[in-house]
Amino acid sequence: MPDSMAEQLHHDMTCDGLLECFHGLKQLDKGVFQALVTTNDALTVDDIAERVDRERSTAYRAVQRLLSAGLIQKEQINYDQGGYYHVYEPTDPAEIADDMQRLLNDWYAKMGQLIQEFETKYDRTDAGVQSIEG
Repeated sequence: MPDSMAEQLHHDMTCDGLLECFHGLKQLDKGVFQALVTTNDALTVDDIAERVDRERSTAYRAVQRLLSAGLIQKEQINYDQGGYYHVYEPTDPAEIADDMQRLLNDWYAKMGQLIQEFETKYDRTDAGVQSIEG
């Protein structure tokens, strides 16, 4: 556990690549995303689980995190005799980049607001500090 606020801030801001920075993805999630990016085909959860060598339920949870982050898309494939299954493929990189830019802009605006609030709260010039001139 970090000891100081500065260490905590450094810990929170340290990240390995864009996917972790913006979406807090786990190593497995990044592996699933990579598996989808490196194939030309949309994959089922079973296909994904096989490619990342994990149980289907574990792969499914990673897929859900990637869907929530908007990094992959789901498509329903219907069987001729009724019923359906889902396949997954990566979202267009330009769309992902636009989303990341929006997140960054929102973060920047929020940090600017928090810095201004900090300055206003702790500014001592209005606290009746007497001038040493005289």
